[in-house]
Amino acid sequence: MKTECIADYVKLKGKIYPCTVSLAMDLIGGKWKAVILYHLKDTEKRYNELRKEMPHITEMTLSLQLKQLEKDGLVSRKVYGEKPPIKVVYALTDFGKTFIPILETITMWGNQIVSEKGEFVTNER
Repeated sequence: MKTECIADYVKLKGKIYPCTVSLAMDLIGGKWKAVILYHLKDTEKRYNELRKEMPHITEMTLSLQLKQLEKDGLVSRKVYGEKPPIKVVYALTDFGKTFIPILETITMWGNQIVSEKGEFVTNER
């Protein structure tokens, strides 16, 4: 029997999921979570650096997604300084780094799809 099928449900941090795929997609699913993780995979970044690298995400969405990723233990948030201007840096946690191989596979697959069926476009919104 497959590991993901050994129980009727799976539970993480008090939340019940029908299967391990559902759990994983709750952690990294949606339009922006994987993109944020992609931009943090090589180095830590400040909020404004992330905004510049993802110009189509709204400030509210970026803020909410970072909070969720932090809550789920994929991203850490470090605050330097006590009074303005403070420096806030986001980075992948050790748990978040376990997603890098999957992220790289998703990136390669996306590149393959565009190469075979689409096109890379610059400066178009």
